[in-house]
Amino acid sequence: MIEVLFFLIMVFIVAIISRRIDKLPVTAQMIFIFAGILMGWLIIGFVDIREPPISTIILLIAEIALVLVLFTDASKVKLEDLKLNSLPTRLLSIGLISTIILGIAAAVMLFTDLTLWEAAIIGIVLAPTDAALGQIVVKNQKIPYKIREALEIESGLNDGLAVPFLLVFIAIGLAEESFSPGGYFIQTALTQIGLGAMVGLAVGFIGSGIVIKSRNKNWITPEYQRIAFLVLAVISFIIADEIGGSGFIAAFVGGLATGYVTRDAGKVLMDFAEAEGQFLNLTVFFMLGIIIAGLIPYVTIQIIIYAILSLTIIRMIPVALSLIKTKIGTDSILFMGWFGPRGLASTVLALIALESLESFPGQNTFILAVFITVLFSVVAHGITALPFSNLYIKKNNSDK
Repeated sequence: MIEVLFFLIMVFIVAIISRRIDKLPVTAQMIFIFAGILMGWLIIGFVDIREPPISTIILLIAEIALVLVLFTDASKVKLEDLKLNSLPTRLLSIGLISTIILGIAAAVMLFTDLTLWEAAIIGIVLAPTDAALGQIVVKNQKIPYKIREALEIESGLNDGLAVPFLLVFIAIGLAEESFSPGGYFIQTALTQIGLGAMVGLAVGFIGSGIVIKSRNKNWITPEYQRIAFLVLAVISFIIADEIGGSGFIAAFVGGLATGYVTRDAGKVLMDFAEAEGQFLNLTVFFMLGIIIAGLIPYVTIQIIIYAILSLTIIRMIPVALSLIKTKIGTDSILFMGWFGPRGLASTVLALIALESLESFPGQNTFILAVFITVLFSVVAHGITALPFSNLYIKKNNSDK
């Protein structure tokens, strides 16, 4: 219980000085991941993320956090915004696919002991960006709205869009590990995607329609409206999971459907993103720090190189490619390319892969590559978010 008490005390301390922290080149996620590392070193010791009960507890909390984040972020997207601002669409298509391809290529070259599907899972898991880690940037009103909106929509949707790729390569891995035809497992993965999407659409449209009718009749309070939407996210996840679909696809598509039907759903759920969602997010980062504490002695030069490449070249080149012929300046391209932090989505997708595959030859490399990259991202993006934003604003203003 000492670790729980320590975590809660840290939450209280960070809460009461949160406004002061906002003015520093430090993020709450950075504080909690290092608090977890400290706890791991001093008290808990090595924790094997693959062994229950720790694997079960971490996966449960992380899954809940990601389901709610997927649903909430998707519900905030407005189709008209995508029509007016083409940058998010470019980042989520050319940018995301190019990032996955480069991530896979780098993993193949650096980790020669991995099979292609193992390298692919690393590239996919580390492709999504984290909205929570980029809040300092997207909330800065001095940064051009078009740039902030593109980064926010990208980070809100790319985790959901990465899930289908992950399911397919997990299916290929299962086929290889069990010496079974790959077609069967890929078909299973596509079934998961299809069923998840159908459940998400059904729950999103029907559930949000009921909420609207209740609101029109003045039966529901604003507080319970928010609760109703959050319940829809969990319902879509559970139903899809029970019938063989992907709960994460269901939550993501359910959020899109809810946002389409209920135009202010994203606004209603904003309070969750800034309160309960933040608490779950910090919980995951604290536990991740405890796990990383035991991994640090096993970090190799290849892991460090991959982490650096993942946050720089593997992210920046795809962003530059996706923004060709958009008349976006070099400074903006570099700024958007750098601010692609890895965090909650990568952590949860890694846990999903570990749970689905149980045990595979390259899992130690996989765990190190993903979690050390997340650690590097939390530190690098946390330290640079404020000064780089100010530098970009200054440069942007001087060019006008």
